[in-house]
Amino acid sequence: MQSPENQSMLDFVQKLPKAELHVHLEGTLEPEHIFSLAQRNGIELEYKTPDEVIAAYDFHDLPSFLSIYYAAMDVLRTEEDFYELALHYFQRAAAQNVVYVEPFFDPQAHTSRGVAFETVINGIHRAQQEAAASLGVESNLILCFLRDMSAESAAEHLEMAIPHIDKLIGVGLDSDEKDNPPAKFAEVFAKARELGLKLTMHCDVNQKDILEHIEECLDLIKVDRIDHGINALEDDALCTEIARRGLGLTVCPVSNRFVVQNLTGDEIRKMLSKGMKATINSDDPAYFRAYMNENFMALVEDADFSKDEITTLTRNAFEVSWMSDSKKSAYLSRLEKVQ
Repeated sequence: MQSPENQSMLDFVQKLPKAELHVHLEGTLEPEHIFSLAQRNGIELEYKTPDEVIAAYDFHDLPSFLSIYYAAMDVLRTEEDFYELALHYFQRAAAQNVVYVEPFFDPQAHTSRGVAFETVINGIHRAQQEAAASLGVESNLILCFLRDMSAESAAEHLEMAIPHIDKLIGVGLDSDEKDNPPAKFAEVFAKARELGLKLTMHCDVNQKDILEHIEECLDLIKVDRIDHGINALEDDALCTEIARRGLGLTVCPVSNRFVVQNLTGDEIRKMLSKGMKATINSDDPAYFRAYMNENFMALVEDADFSKDEITTLTRNAFEVSWMSDSKKSAYLSRLEKVQ
């Protein structure tokens, strides 16, 4: 049961209109949905109940998380599956007053299993349209390349995306970061920018060569945003440059607590003190058992974040989003009305 103080903060967090900029749609696949899709698609699972699936979520680093994460995706086969996946997430987002989302999807994780690119993106797009019309949740989709696959594969998937370019707002880079620097994908990201897409890349917490990766994001790729990016705090020059450019950093507190055993509340607060545009996000909420409001409340309960700090983080997300300036202004006006 919540204390009166925490209940008051939870009510405040719930009232805030929020934007989420770092959520993997495949990471919103809830255990119960895994079972229903497996049954529909005739797939035999290793686990007998959703609770057994949850019990297997024993993550201690990025590779241990990814091994379970990719295995669960096998139940996603048809356009209807991807539609349901995305719509279920948008329904949860709407229930927490998330009004705008820039979600990721990983097409290579599906085409490598024989699922057509069109099957994936058309299912997601249909859910986006329905969420906007019936839930009031607007969204713009980001195609993520898997960095532990080849640059040639990334380029092939960018080509696949061109007929669907109107369904995308940007490209990203995720998955296992070890020995897979941003420079590996410089050419495909340059092509994406030529196509009018925005650019972001994961710089996961405490990865090998992480400061060099952040530098490459800034100087070689010239990203429009950085996902995670906590380790930039180890280099004052990086912090200054990120703040100067007004780049957003999409931080995921509960995810961090699972993967690096640290909620990173102190680091998020330090980012704000340096004028860096930190934002709060859920990452893979079905696996970390925490959507947006749970991430904010973790900061309240474990790091004593104030209403002002929560509001600043929320405002940052709208400001560094890739929606039009007019829509940003409208959402920010809604945010400022919440007391």
